[in-house]
Amino acid sequence: MWIVSTPREYPRLVDRPRSRAWAVLVVVLTVAATTLVIYPLREVGPEVSPGVVYLLAVLLVAVYWGLAFGLLTSLVSAAAFNFFHIPPTGRLVIADSAHWVALSVFLVAAVVASAVADLARTRAAEAERRRGEADLAADTARVLLGGATLADALPEASRLVGVALGLHDAQIVMDADGDRAGDRAVVLDLGAGREALLDLGVRGDDAALRARVRERVAPALEALLRAALDRDRLQAEVVETQALRRSDVIKTALLRAVSHDLRTPLTAIITAGHAVRSPLLEGGERDELGLVVVEEAQRLSALVDKLLDLSRLQAGAAEPRRDWCSLEEVVRTAVDDVADGDAAGFALSFDEHLPLVQADAAQLERVFVNLLENARRYSGGHQVKVRARVVGGKMSIRVIDRGPGMSATQLARAFEPFYRDEASDAHPGSGLGLAIVRGFVEANGGRVRAESLPGHGTVFAIELPLAEQPGPAPIPAPS
Repeated sequence: MWIVSTPREYPRLVDRPRSRAWAVLVVVLTVAATTLVIYPLREVGPEVSPGVVYLLAVLLVAVYWGLAFGLLTSLVSAAAFNFFHIPPTGRLVIADSAHWVALSVFLVAAVVASAVADLARTRAAEAERRRGEADLAADTARVLLGGATLADALPEASRLVGVALGLHDAQIVMDADGDRAGDRAVVLDLGAGREALLDLGVRGDDAALRARVRERVAPALEALLRAALDRDRLQAEVVETQALRRSDVIKTALLRAVSHDLRTPLTAIITAGHAVRSPLLEGGERDELGLVVVEEAQRLSALVDKLLDLSRLQAGAAEPRRDWCSLEEVVRTAVDDVADGDAAGFALSFDEHLPLVQADAAQLERVFVNLLENARRYSGGHQVKVRARVVGGKMSIRVIDRGPGMSATQLARAFEPFYRDEASDAHPGSGLGLAIVRGFVEANGGRVRAESLPGHGTVFAIELPLAEQPGPAPIPAPS
């Protein structure tokens, strides 16, 4: 997700041509209005004194339209002053030499005022453009460098550039075909042989606009895109390093599990196998050793199954085969697998008329087998309770034991692969079961959490989504 900037009114970063027809019309109207204003002023002062009022019109036009139209306003004002207010009026004739001096001074003053106003306008406009460039650079930097990736941030950065330039279709395109640059785009050099295009979205050949954008906007944008590319590269390296480190941790934990959890049943099997070969064994002893071999082999097989389940989950290959299934049947099948004929250790409670869930029944069975094995291991001989009901439009299942409970540290790391608290955990285990539970539950669109207080047992709560129930199968029409 990228950082979305708040809307900002940017100063004009590139000059847009102003209508000359409008400028001429403004000059004529301004001079005409000033001429009318001077008529009542002639009654209270000398006939040439009110001419300074024309300087206001000159300043107004020069500030907004520039020096050229300021000079034009000066000339038109001088002509209007002479024609309407300097005797003899109604003609462009000056009879008194004093009027020549006054008109000349007016023209000089008007030209100077126009030049000063144009200089002030230019300086102010340049300052506004610089501020706009700084604002655009700051906003673009926040978007490009604050987003997750450069690709995610480009649309918002393009929008900001378009707003600043007054364009609706501006777009920044990475590694685009360079042939588009001659049409309506500005090429941005990102170094290391890479280029981007600032597509202005302007139809036709507007070389002046591209030149101004290349001068005003492109340098800062190139630097920011280079920084964003470097940031992406560094983030990719960090992610890769973290993945490698995580892989090393998993490999180390796997080697520990293999060296400990696999060696224990193998040692028992090898020892029992050697003992079975002894000619001194009686039939009952031989049966006991055979039972040890079977139990340890089953334990070894269960551990291998868990390792395979975890490897499929981490590789993303555990795609569930969703179908309608009864949660009650899934839980009862899991109890049968775990109980070994002693179902009295489990108390099941299901609401009436539980709806079906659309999930992978085999994966859910593995979830409950692991949870029930874990709960029985820590229950201290008490019954393990399983409750299922619909809460808030979701299927809620709770597996409850009355064991020693879990500390805050154990709760935080309970679903991590290979995690076992060696200091407080006196029960053997691989540390894989709960990681597999979380993986399969999340693969089927649900979530699982653990709740516990030390000394008060542990509750594992699972929520599964409920879909619209399937209708009854259609009854075929009689032939």
